[in-house]
Order: sequence, then structure tokens, then C-alpha cells
Amino acid sequence: MKGLGELERSIMDILWAENTPLTAREVGKMIADRDLAPTTVMTVLDRLTRKGFLQRTRDGRAWRYEPAESRDAYIAELMLEALDLTGDRSAALTRFAQAVSGREAEILRQALTELEEE
Repeated sequence: MKGLGELERSIMDILWAENTPLTAREVGKMIADRDLAPTTVMTVLDRLTRKGFLQRTRDGRAWRYEPAESRDAYIAELMLEALDLTGDRSAALTRFAQAVSGREAEILRQALTELEEE
């Protein structure tokens, strides 16, 4: 999975925040800090769909877009890709575990315990 560009990330943030699929026009209206042409928004949405980040469904003449996966799943995938870049996954995981807060460490322990119980 590849990273997202700045505009792609802004659009994904909007779609992750919504609980319903949106049209290109709706997404464009929600990007308040930019003056984007509607065709630019449609192009980015199409590109995100081809990359597998979005799913789309027809709604009359328009397409409605929604994330293919949650933000959490995307971030987890980025973390796994970062681990793949290391020469020593164990060392990287150990360093990561040492760097997280106590609360975050507890969340990791709980997740690992749940996996062991499955």
C-alpha cells in the first residue's frame, strides 16, 4: 500500500470522518481550505478508487465514494510496511515498544492477549 499525497490525504480524511458515502460534489464542498475545480476532486477520487483506497457505487448519474478500509487499517498497513524496511524487525519492534506511552503499551498487551486467546 502506498502513501497518500496531501490532497489525497485531505479527501480520505473527509471520507473517513463521514458515516455515509459522498459524491464528488459533496467532497469538494467539504474541502474548505482549497479552491479546487470539481474535475480535480473527481480525478483524485477516481485515482483513489483505482489504488484501492475507495469503493464507489452509482447514485443516478453520480458516483458515491466511501473508504475501502478504516483509517486504523490504513495506518496499521503503513506501520507494517515500515517494519518491512528494517533489516531487523525484532529490533524495530523492541524500540517501538520502548517508545510508546504506558497507556499505549497496555493497549498493545491487551491486543496481544486477545490474539493468544483466539
